[in-house]
Parts: sequence; structure tokens; C-alpha cells
Amino acid sequence: MPRRDKLLEQILRGTSDANIPFDEMCRLLQRLGFHMRIRGDHHIFTKENVEEILNLQPKEGKAKPYQVKQVRAVILKYKLGGENNV
Repeated sequence: MPRRDKLLEQILRGTSDANIPFDEMCRLLQRLGFHMRIRGDHHIFTKENVEEILNLQPKEGKAKPYQVKQVRAVILKYKLGGENNV
């Protein structure tokens, strides 16, 4: 199973939100079609037809747990991450 699929499963499972590598989560969002812009430590992700704007910051190389929950909610709400999206 490719690493990106494992990361997506790990995010959707929600059992280890504090152990998601920040850079890998950013790459996953870009593969899902999000556009990233960076301002300081803030990585801002937008996507056409997705109402929410994801504003993420790293903490010691990991994604913050509450931000992983926000990403999971957006992926589930808009049914992203299927075979056509990753």
C-alpha cells in the first residue's frame, strides 16, 4: 500500500492525530487538489467548491491534532480521498 494511502487512512481513522507528519499532510492536501500558499509558518489551503479554508501550522515537524481533525472533517464532508482524488 503506498505511503500516501496509509497517511490518508491514518488521518481518517483518527487514532493518532498527534503523530501526523506536517509535510506529508501538506503533500496529501495538494494531491487532493488543494492550492497551498504560505505566509510565515501559516500554510493556507483552498480548493474550488470547498467552502472551508484550512490554515495549518507545524509544531515540531508534526501537524497539530486539532488541525488534523479539521482536515479529516473536510475530507469526509466533501468525500475527498477516493480513487480519483489521490
